Parts: sequence; C-alpha cells; structure tokens
Amino acid sequence: MTRQKSPYILYSDGKGNIFEDTSLYVTGRSGWDAVTVPHDEWIELPNGGQLYELPGRRGIGIDAKTGEMRLCEKGWAVAAFVPPAYTGFHLAAYETLKNAPTLPLFCYTAVGWHDKKFYVPAVRIEQDIRQDCEGYDQQEVKQGVRKLLKAYPHNRLVNHLANNCALTYQCPAARNYFLQRWECPVPVSPACNANCVGCISLQPDEEPIVSSQNRLTFLPTPEEIVEYTVPHLETAPYPIISFGQGCEGEPLLMWETIRDAIIEIRKHTSKGSININTNGSRPDAVKILCEAGLNSIRVSTNSARREIYMPYYRPNNYEFEDILESLKIVNSFGGWTSINYFVFPGMTDSIAEYEALRKLIKETGLKMIQWRNFNIDPDWYLGKIGVSDTGECMGVRQLMNLIREEFPQLKFGYFNPPMERIRGRFEMDFAHD
Repeated sequence: MTRQKSPYILYSDGKGNIFEDTSLYVTGRSGWDAVTVPHDEWIELPNGGQLYELPGRRGIGIDAKTGEMRLCEKGWAVAAFVPPAYTGFHLAAYETLKNAPTLPLFCYTAVGWHDKKFYVPAVRIEQDIRQDCEGYDQQEVKQGVRKLLKAYPHNRLVNHLANNCALTYQCPAARNYFLQRWECPVPVSPACNANCVGCISLQPDEEPIVSSQNRLTFLPTPEEIVEYTVPHLETAPYPIISFGQGCEGEPLLMWETIRDAIIEIRKHTSKGSININTNGSRPDAVKILCEAGLNSIRVSTNSARREIYMPYYRPNNYEFEDILESLKIVNSFGGWTSINYFVFPGMTDSIAEYEALRKLIKETGLKMIQWRNFNIDPDWYLGKIGVSDTGECMGVRQLMNLIREEFPQLKFGYFNPPMERIRGRFEMDFAHD
C-alpha cells in the first residue's frame, strides 16, 4: 500500500451496496475504544474474505482534513470477515445506535478502501493451505459425497458430515474429508457441559441471535467412527482425525465411545494423528484417552484468566483449572497441546491477559497457540461478561511478538498440525508438498 495515513472508511447504503467516504480514514477498535491502526498492519483483504453491513451502527473515522475522529453519517458501518489462517489485529470501530440488532456469530475485522482494493489489519498466522477457499471445488466435493455415501450407506456420521456439514453449511473440515485429504472431523456428542455465550450450535430461545448451524442429534457408535476414519488415516495426505466439532457439544462427555474407537482404530492403523478439540473439562477422561492412544489436544478458551473465562463459558461441574490440568496431562504423555485462543483486540492484548498467558504457557508446557478470530458481536460479548474497562493494551501484534520472543519453541498457527509437523517438520511448505 502506498504511503497514506490509512485506507478510507467504508459504509453501506442498507441495500447491499458499499461505498468509500474519502473524507474519512478508517479506524480500528480495541476493547470499547476507536483507535488509529498502524500503517504497517494493513494487508489486502485475502481471497475468501467477505464484507458485512453492520445495521444500526455508524462507522468511526478520522477526518482527512482535521485529523479529528467523527462518525460517518452516510450509511451503516462495514466490517470484514477474514478467512481461516488469518488473524485480525483490530475490530471494526463504530457507534451503536439505540435499538440496533445484535450481530450474528461472525468476526468483525476493521476494513478500508485504498487504490481500488480492500484492506484489513491482519496477518497470515498459518502457512497450511487446508482451508484456503481456492482449494475447494464444490463439484468435486459433491462427487466425493456421492462416493463415500455409497461406500458407507448405513453410517450415520458419514451421512451427517455429508448432508449437514459439507453440503448445507459447507464446513471446510467436512469438505476436506469428502475430498479425502488432511483433517477428518468426528463429531460425537449432542450434549455439552458449558453454556458458552457465543455457542455456534445451540442458542437459548431468549437470546437475540440464532446458532449458525444445527447440533448433532444422535450418539455415534465406536463402530461407526472406526469404519470411516481408518481408511482416512490410511490413505489421506497428512491425515488427522479430530473429535470435537462445531456441530456438536463437548466430546469429553462421550469419552467412553472415543476411548473404544481409538483402541480399535490403532488395531488397524498406526498412521496419522488422533486429535480432540475440547473445552478440557474432564482431565480424568483426557488421561484415559491418552492411555488409549490420543496424540493431541486443542483446548478452546477466550482467555488465560479465570475471571474472563467463567462468565463466557458458564461451565457446569468443572472449573477453569481443569482445562489447565488437561493440557498438563497430554504433555505428560508426550502429546501435542494447543489452545484455540479466541482473539478479541483490546482484551486478548491487555497487560493482564499477557501476564496470564505467559503463566499458562509456563505451567502447562503448551506447544502451540491457534490464534482464532472471535466470532461474536463485540458489544454483546463485553456486556455479557461484564467488562466495562479492558485495561491497558499493547496491540495484538505486539502481544504475538513478545510471546514469540519469550517462548521461541512455541508454535503459532490456526489449525491442528498433522503428525508430520508434530514430529519436527513444523515449518513444511504445504503449498508444494
């Protein structure tokens, strides 16, 4: 981008049309505040990115003549969805008007317009191309669906992944399974022991938003799991199978099923990685799964601080300390440990959070941070967890730099690594392998 203070702000006319306002430079949001975005944080909106109109919200910009912050009164604010593998540094900055609707469960990254291109403050944090949009041909996905439904005509999980996940929601992981490559999803649990504010598969009727997808409605058997995962591990490039998906509750509640499946899978193949995406609420179950042959764990969290975690997850019968214990257990077995870290600029990069994250890394021996964009209405989230002041913040990029400097062995990314990366080729080039 040529030298300019910032890209121009964007606004929507409420009819699906987006315009730039050349009297205003776009700002970013950190916590509750609108801030200037450093010039070198802007990158061109990646392929697969999308733009959202934010109804009932006026964008906050910097007047190109006076340098003062003011509202863009021409239309509704605009935000960007940045695709998987990219982490945003700033949210879209806006003022919310009275009676504005709560935003659905997407990420809302700042976005601007410069030299006939859209720009966002973000970084590609993950080299793996597994969810890059140009890697999908929906006709090939449909062919794969037909092929695998024919191969497993009575398997309820394969049918669920086909008709619910790959074809209806176009879930990247499910689509990759039907393209017979990389990470294969294994949803197992209709139930959950948390009540996450931003749950994507189940929202209470009284909430102002709806879940973005329907939850699994049956209990898979170990036999159903083994039937389709063993061939995947045997034949797919860089194979992983992952228990715990967005279309289910908490997989650790079905630990017996997972244990039995892992034991049976390893009777048939030693290839690939067996992973679980989880809230980490049952360290006792995690230990049993490690004994059965679990290779890696990814524990989701919005914070390394108990006081921020608890009001968001609203857990039933477990504590924040349990998720730390689960990470420690997997490390004690020599397994791979990641956190699925929900990045909220102005919270994640606060001084208090930075210190808590450092402590978590040291105490658990964490091996990887997956820097995930937080899919939630920012105002709604902060209100729900009762945060009115996010404290002093350093910026998400600075946070990443400091963590990388202090913990050089800690890996950064967006996806669960296959066994080839876990065993030492972490920096391998997926585009050419």
